[in-house]
Amino acid sequence: MLTRSCRHPNLNTVQVRRGAPTESDPMTRRTPTTDVALIAGFAALIAVCAILPDIKTGIGVPYSLQTLGVLLTGAVLGPVRGFLSVMLYLVAGLVLPVYSGGASGISHYSGVTAGYLVAFPLAAALCGYLVYRNRQHATQFTLVFTCGLLSSFVFVHTLGPLNLAWRADLSLKEAFSFDAAYFPGDIAKNVVMALIATAVHRAFPDLIGRRSAEVEEIAADVS
Repeated sequence: MLTRSCRHPNLNTVQVRRGAPTESDPMTRRTPTTDVALIAGFAALIAVCAILPDIKTGIGVPYSLQTLGVLLTGAVLGPVRGFLSVMLYLVAGLVLPVYSGGASGISHYSGVTAGYLVAFPLAAALCGYLVYRNRQHATQFTLVFTCGLLSSFVFVHTLGPLNLAWRADLSLKEAFSFDAAYFPGDIAKNVVMALIATAVHRAFPDLIGRRSAEVEEIAADVS
């Protein structure tokens, strides 16, 4: 393979593969237009997941795909774009029927589910942050699954039942016991989320900002 030499302050020369992606490569460069499109696209994805019919389990606990879309958004887009995408979805839900079950309106922020809605952008941001910090392993199922599940339990299964206890006049034990019924579905949704997110990162390895293999090799040579 052809190579070319470039100067580096700590080395006489560094061999760089011709054709390796560079910062100016339009295929790997992030632009505001691309970011806006991804933010809007994933907000729409969350809306679709939310308005799809709940999954009936036969044990009296229906499962929505809303949290799957939220965590997938964070795992794929990273902390900032993931947070903004979920916020866009929540704002859209003030006027459009895109909340769970096709609901909409500001009244949801004074009801028993308000804690879950508030938790969504925070969970997406944390999931995105954890995956981004470990972006060299973003194609590993176990990593992404753990990031999603941890983010869900830190925010969704904390703020949700806390608000539920407040709004529904329940004890904390009663609220958290009610929320615990959704744990199995949440684990299953995180499995699906991790499968999709790792497939996306394999297909688009720089989507979350992960450096290419060629650049990693150069960085290792420089150090």
